[in-house]
Amino acid sequence: MNYHLLVHAGRDVLAIVPWLLGIYIFLELVEHKFNRILTDRISHRNHIAPILGALFGCIPQCGFSVIASALYTRRCISLGTLLAVFISTSDEAIPVILAQKDQAQLVLDILGVKIIIATVAGYLIDAFHRPDTHAPHAPVPRVGEHLHCSCHSHSHNEPWWKTYLLFPLKHTASISVFIFLISIALGFLIETAGEENLGKIFFHGSLFQPALAVAIGLIPNCAASVAIAEMHLKGVITFGSAIAGLCASGGLGILVLIKESKDMKETLAILSLLALISLAAGIVLNLF
Repeated sequence: MNYHLLVHAGRDVLAIVPWLLGIYIFLELVEHKFNRILTDRISHRNHIAPILGALFGCIPQCGFSVIASALYTRRCISLGTLLAVFISTSDEAIPVILAQKDQAQLVLDILGVKIIIATVAGYLIDAFHRPDTHAPHAPVPRVGEHLHCSCHSHSHNEPWWKTYLLFPLKHTASISVFIFLISIALGFLIETAGEENLGKIFFHGSLFQPALAVAIGLIPNCAASVAIAEMHLKGVITFGSAIAGLCASGGLGILVLIKESKDMKETLAILSLLALISLAAGIVLNLF
């Protein structure tokens, strides 16, 4: 591997580290403020729950998808609301893109499209699937019972300096490593295969590209969303394919759903529906 690939990737990462750290500190403040509100507002029988789930889910990282999964397994929210949160969740992609220069419009485009898809899908699913939720007086799980969702999971009852300084620093470090490794891998592929052949490897112009992105997005790890974001920023995959992958990227919420669900067939059906919606969205967007 050429030395200049390491240097180039290292410079790219160092340039965005301060931005990433600031973003993650801000996100800790937002997530700790709104976790309780989310639990209260989307729980039980609420006709605006899907759109609220879509709006809360678009907040970066996968904390809200973790909460939504926990609420769904206790039948405190509808299936449409759960999938609205999953679809609007972008895990680590938004901070990674936002840390780049002149990419604010791309972030707005991604969030806007995903919120629309999540809201429409949520209401359509609830229209055809009778919600099996508890009565309004049923107990709702406390947010503190679940781990904070990030590459370094932690409880919400930590001291302030850990929550707002230590964990954002660790999170920034882990995401920076992911970006560094992915940048090296993509740089190596571009240099050895060439941009034209790289497009063929990732099925450029084919229905298989959004399908590949969906498969990556379903991996319940923050590296998946980082990879999708980096591939789109470097022009490897289209906007539609990136949306397909990020719609499927429910983060650790998918793991919580699998772990806490008592019906594995239902869980597989939910993930299949998530994949189909994400794939359809990507294919349609690639037509424009």
